[in-house]
Amino acid sequence: MGSDPQYAKWPLLPLAQHVFTLTNPYAPRPAQQLAAKNLQDAISEHKMAPLYRYLAHPLEGILNAAGEGSASAPGKPLSRKASAAGMIATKSPTSSTALPWDEALYQSLQAENDKELDEFQKEEDEAVEKAGDTEIMAAKGKRAEFWAKVGDKEKSIAAYEDLFEKTGVLGTKIDIVLAIVRMGLFYGDKQLVKKHLERAKTLVEGGGDWDRRNRLKAYEGLHLLTLRSHSLAAPLLLDSLSTFTSYELCSYSNLVVYSVLAGSVSLKRVDFKSKVVDAPEIKAILGDGDDKILALSGALSAGPGTDTSMQDATPTATKTTAVNLTTLGTGSEQHLDTSEVAVDFSPLAQLVSSLYNGRYKLFFQALALVEEQFLTQDRYLHEHKNWFIREMRLRAYQQLLQSYRVVGLDSMANDFGVTVDFLDRDLAKFIAGGRIPCTIDRVSGKGVIETNRPDDKNKQYQDVVRQGDQLITKLQKYGQAVRLRGSERA
Repeated sequence: MGSDPQYAKWPLLPLAQHVFTLTNPYAPRPAQQLAAKNLQDAISEHKMAPLYRYLAHPLEGILNAAGEGSASAPGKPLSRKASAAGMIATKSPTSSTALPWDEALYQSLQAENDKELDEFQKEEDEAVEKAGDTEIMAAKGKRAEFWAKVGDKEKSIAAYEDLFEKTGVLGTKIDIVLAIVRMGLFYGDKQLVKKHLERAKTLVEGGGDWDRRNRLKAYEGLHLLTLRSHSLAAPLLLDSLSTFTSYELCSYSNLVVYSVLAGSVSLKRVDFKSKVVDAPEIKAILGDGDDKILALSGALSAGPGTDTSMQDATPTATKTTAVNLTTLGTGSEQHLDTSEVAVDFSPLAQLVSSLYNGRYKLFFQALALVEEQFLTQDRYLHEHKNWFIREMRLRAYQQLLQSYRVVGLDSMANDFGVTVDFLDRDLAKFIAGGRIPCTIDRVSGKGVIETNRPDDKNKQYQDVVRQGDQLITKLQKYGQAVRLRGSERA
């Protein structure tokens, strides 16, 4: 089997992004039209009858508003409505974004599927009679990949599980579990993804090779991103940049975007500088001028902690500066019409540089553009966009206030390019939540913000006293128990 990944071709994750775009109220009309075309072309090309029915059926289709309100419709799978929440951007998609239902097309696709399944069954029967276990496994693998290709979640998982039970090769087992993880990502089933990522980690720890260990980092990092665990996702995503090969999961440019956003909102300033601002893999996408040339040529150091022996594995695909973010995972094996729409990454680059250099007016402008171009358009980022914007504002406020004892409200509002009233209201929320240790004095007419720096030594003293009291209490309880048992023995 070697170390080459298996079962990594299906499902086509870009299709899930197209479904999201169709139901995304923030998506421009041309992008929705392009997504509908790509979706229809892929369904016809790959004979995806189950996926077509799941999406477009007049009663059961998740893209039809009528289907959302017909939970009692005969024959509708109970699990579909729940899984649909992970695929669509809104619970009430409009009819203008729904795929047209063509009964004749569906019957044609179903007939093609039945014909292909009969061929698989024939091949498997012949392998049982005339060939060995290798040929039987190959036939079963084709069946599992077929169900993943046409978009039948339950049958593909069942087929992969059957394949998993009958194979003894560790690398193949890991690839099968990762294929199930991608089915979960396709349908937005976070519980399924979590369960099988834990399973994949156990397998990898049992002797997985270097390539699969690195692929698992990207999978786990992306999953944590969807759970809003940016502090845990950022190290995994950033570590994956120099050795990324999981193009079945997402494109390299997508990985850079996810890494930058996760690192920007969660890393401490020192780590943010070394792992995001100065990272050569990120500069190769977001940099400009000499920095970008040096990053692409490898002249920039990857920084401490990087495995220099593996730097040759850095993907050369980073030479592009404009990619289609809505086209998720356009690897060499993703047979999908991906008409590239250039995306301007300058807002993301400006977000990083302005935050680190303290140019807060530019930072707020860049943050608004990042929200418009990235957070609202990507299926993994959209769900948490409001939280991300709020946390980035908090990060900027904290960064400025920690340098001053007293700051004028007018001066700070001018630095951020906002009104005094907006800044007052925004800071008040964070102060009330205990996120920023300061007070705002507008009653006396001063209009100042006074920071309340925590007394670290006093806090350490209080911690020692509290922990000492707890220890004394435990020792007293232990002494009483020992004395009681001693008297009983006497």
